[in-house]
Amino acid sequence: MAKYADKAEALFVGKGDNPAWLTLGLANRHGLVTGATGTGKTVSLQVLAEGFARAGVPVFAADIKGDLSGLSQPGADNAFIAKRAQDIGLSWQADQFTTIFWDLFGEQGHPVRATVSEMGPLLLARMMDLNDVQEGVLNIAFRVADECGLPLVDLKDLRKMLDSIVPAGKDDTDALDQVRQMAASYGNVAKATVGSIQRALLVLENQGATHFFGEPALALGDLMKTDRDGRGIVNILAADKLMQTPRLYATFLLWLLSELFEELPEVGDPPQPKLVFFFDEAHLLFNDAPKALLEKIEQVVRLIRSKGVGVYFVTQNPLDVPETVLAQMGNRVQHALRAFTPRDQKAVNAAAQTFRPNPKLDTAQAITELGKGEALVSFLEGNGIPAIVERALVRPPAGRIGPVTPAERKAVIAASPLLGKYDTAIDSESAFEMLGQRIAGKAAPAPTEQAGGGGLVGGLGGVLGAIFGTSRPRGQRLSTGQIIARDITRSVTTRVVGGMAADIGRSIGGSMGGTVGRAIVRGALGGILRR
Repeated sequence: MAKYADKAEALFVGKGDNPAWLTLGLANRHGLVTGATGTGKTVSLQVLAEGFARAGVPVFAADIKGDLSGLSQPGADNAFIAKRAQDIGLSWQADQFTTIFWDLFGEQGHPVRATVSEMGPLLLARMMDLNDVQEGVLNIAFRVADECGLPLVDLKDLRKMLDSIVPAGKDDTDALDQVRQMAASYGNVAKATVGSIQRALLVLENQGATHFFGEPALALGDLMKTDRDGRGIVNILAADKLMQTPRLYATFLLWLLSELFEELPEVGDPPQPKLVFFFDEAHLLFNDAPKALLEKIEQVVRLIRSKGVGVYFVTQNPLDVPETVLAQMGNRVQHALRAFTPRDQKAVNAAAQTFRPNPKLDTAQAITELGKGEALVSFLEGNGIPAIVERALVRPPAGRIGPVTPAERKAVIAASPLLGKYDTAIDSESAFEMLGQRIAGKAAPAPTEQAGGGGLVGGLGGVLGAIFGTSRPRGQRLSTGQIIARDITRSVTTRVVGGMAADIGRSIGGSMGGTVGRAIVRGALGGILRR
């Protein structure tokens, strides 16, 4: 009997009448794995992840039930696996894969953090379910923070910033007049609206978001590594606890996708992906999402292909994914669906219609008859044309099927190449401390009092940076000295060039300059807006 194994250019996924191959050069055209509960979606996801890792492609996957953690341990040779391997002509061998565990809460893996500024107002508003007025005020807070050089790192920074843009009362200190006046120039900020946002932040904190916002922020390069044998590292996000707050889960993964899109260079169609991203329970991304956000999600999915990233959605029902996004999913694995209700029947028909027909197969009927570990598959071939749908037995995974024990997880974390890099949170000086110093009267003297000597030279040297912004790396913030130099520059520019130049500088700096990298092109789908 012929033996099948992965090729240099394709992954062996399973076999029916013919072997099912996933071409690596077309794997960045995205994919969809669907099926009812208990039909084998997780095993198919594991098989795909193992294949990519063997080919040297790093993988990032959300682990909803904990089962994917078994990738880090060798599989067991039992009677079922031996029979399945024999049935499809596979020479099976147990294997394990270099795995890095991540956890937003820092309990089952390395903590994953991002700064509030990187998340941006669009995704934060989505996460907190804010209305249009509240989202507008949140945008003002971000804009004023950018203009005043106040880094928004964690949630206490955002809370302090929101308090600072509320119009002053009769007994309030005038230490924040500059901040309040700048906020007022962008529109009315009502105290009641800020109070509503603060309450939404409290809900977010109670859901555990405090663990996510902070430093050190995740470096995306750490998700795209290979081990010493040249195999892709498998990054597993522990999402069992995270799933209790589905909006936080969906927004985090969308943020990660948008960050990848923004940072990675264009590569076109590489011989194999630079990273494959598995988005389990994908329906959570689209539930109750406003039209504008759905359009941006579609754009990210469509355009991130050219960055060499393949996105694979995993969900129960094909109808969970909007048609505009579904059209981008070129590689399909469809497990069984049950047609008990009219909606179920509609889902079966919709799934069948998305495949290239096979004259020898009634696709809709086959979807309801598939057994566990059996699927309808259609992968892109040739010039990106979908292959005709085939009924196939999915190959057995080489790693363990099922979760690791707490002791095994602890051992994997202890051997991680990233041990110690993210495990301790850092609370550096940011908006909370800087605004507190202003209120306490400990802020640096006003720029007009310092315009002389080395400060003036430093300020003049930063004229272009003050007017047109900077190109600092992601996560890097202005030091106190740089903030003072920037303020000196603005003061000097105003006095030398006059009111007109100041207005022009303020307009450019506000619309397309210093805030462009931090507000308009912030991590929340910023790469698209930059285009």
